[in-house]
Amino acid sequence: MNKNPFATPVALAAGLILLCAAPGLIGAQAASPSPAQAPNMAAQAPQAKKDSPPPDDFAGLTYTDEQKAEIEKIRQDTLKRKEAVAKDEKLSADQKDAMVLGYTRLEYGGIYKVLTLDQQRLVRQRIRARRAADEAARKKQPPSGKSSNALPR
Repeated sequence: MNKNPFATPVALAAGLILLCAAPGLIGAQAASPSPAQAPNMAAQAPQAKKDSPPPDDFAGLTYTDEQKAEIEKIRQDTLKRKEAVAKDEKLSADQKDAMVLGYTRLEYGGIYKVLTLDQQRLVRQRIRARRAADEAARKKQPPSGKSSNALPR
C-alpha cells in the first residue's frame, strides 16, 4: 500500500514541528494587531501564553557542507515566499497566517528530507520524547473549568 515507508513519519514530524511553531507565529501577530483582527484576539489568547520558543528538533545536528547548502537554499526560498505573503494586500490576516504556516511546514519537511537516515532517526526520537513529556504534563494538570462533585464538610 504505502510505497514510501518514510512518508508518514516525515509528515508527522513536520506537522508536530509546525504545531510547536504556531504559538510563536500567533504571539508575533498579537504584538501588532490590526483592526480586522480584534474579534479573533480572544480566541488566540490561550495560545499566546507560551513564552518559550518552540523546540528545535534539528538543533545540535552536524551537517555536511552539502546539507548546509541545501538547507540554506530551502530557508532562503521559504523566506522569500513568506515575505511575498506578508506584502500581499489581497489576503486577510488569517489567510496570511495559514500560508506562512504552510510554508513553514514545507520548509521543515524539506530540511528533514535532506538529513541522513541516522539524523532523521534522531529527530524522530526527539519528537517522540517531547510528545511523551507533553502528554505527561497534560496528565499532571487538573482539568480546568470543571468542578468536583464532592462537597467540603
